[in-house]
Amino acid sequence: MTPRERVLAAIEHQPIDRVPANYLGTPEINSGLRRYFGLPEDVDSRPGDVAEYDWDIHAQLGTDLRTLRLHYQGPPIPRFDDGRVQNIYGVIRRPVRNEAGLYMESCHWPYAGFQTIADVEAHPWPDPAWFDYHELRAQCRQFDDYAIVYGSPGNVDMINGAAFGRGFEQTIMDIATEDPAGLAIMEKRFEFCREQTRRALAACGGRIDIVWMGDDYGTQKGLLVSPAKWRKLFRPKLRAMIDLAHGYGAKLMLHSCGSTRAIWPDFVEIGLDIYDTVQPEAAGMAAEELAAAFGSRICLHGTISTQKTLPFGTPRSVALEVRKRIESFGSRGGLIVAPSHNIQPDTPVENVLAIYGAVGCLPASRPRTAQP
Repeated sequence: MTPRERVLAAIEHQPIDRVPANYLGTPEINSGLRRYFGLPEDVDSRPGDVAEYDWDIHAQLGTDLRTLRLHYQGPPIPRFDDGRVQNIYGVIRRPVRNEAGLYMESCHWPYAGFQTIADVEAHPWPDPAWFDYHELRAQCRQFDDYAIVYGSPGNVDMINGAAFGRGFEQTIMDIATEDPAGLAIMEKRFEFCREQTRRALAACGGRIDIVWMGDDYGTQKGLLVSPAKWRKLFRPKLRAMIDLAHGYGAKLMLHSCGSTRAIWPDFVEIGLDIYDTVQPEAAGMAAEELAAAFGSRICLHGTISTQKTLPFGTPRSVALEVRKRIESFGSRGGLIVAPSHNIQPDTPVENVLAIYGAVGCLPASRPRTAQP
């Protein structure tokens, strides 16, 4: 099977020759893999940025998906010499070091003072026309044998996206009280991302296989908001993105951290195709239990623990976890093996390689790690 055939069959819960795999890394992990494989390290990646779509690393690992790069061509965005970065929404972040690595944390909250819808309307929101959609078709041709993905966990991402510019406490209060200004901020982000996604789908003429979007609905123990509140405020947005993807023949993959088990019946009802990340430590999110409960209706993407096994295990324990996932799903599909989030900087390179060695996609010419 080609990588694309393998991924599409897995999504449809059809027989496959092997489980497909994907890679998600932080810049520190990318650098470690580039050194291991002898790849150039002079890539344009700032400390703390998340860089999931490094095609050269994917080629070395033998993964089955390729995520398109949508290049910015809009007005100049301010850059700072001290490491701070401003995004298209006006949010400024600075690199903050924790015990594992660097992350970009907000240091300027442009929406914090918004009290009315007029305040929201007056903000300089980004324009979907600021991006070059025409070159996406060439990228699709470049990776014609692979499953083509458009988007990222930051596509839509209304809760985080609002919080980065307004503050997390205020954003949670906005949701709880249904504050008009807070909800209008989320609506602006949704409208932009939906139109940006529509333009990408149209430009690629039906070649995009998976639209990837995100919104973190869960904590480690349960939903961030009540199921009723989620159904009122967020389910219609998710349904709109699913319908948009399906209208162009693509599948919809939702990224959400944490425990969302309480609303999985809703996911099934509105036609969600793929769920990412499936954090095994979160309540009710064991991959085998989800597969048993929801059968052939949703494909799982992720499931390999970035919280425990990858940073603190051995190559053998990583391979054992991967094999456990594969054996529980068998050859019937329904699983795309990937880390349950971006692999964190304190993870040994050998443990990363163990994922793809256990899947069987790591090219034979590359060193293999321990097998169970």
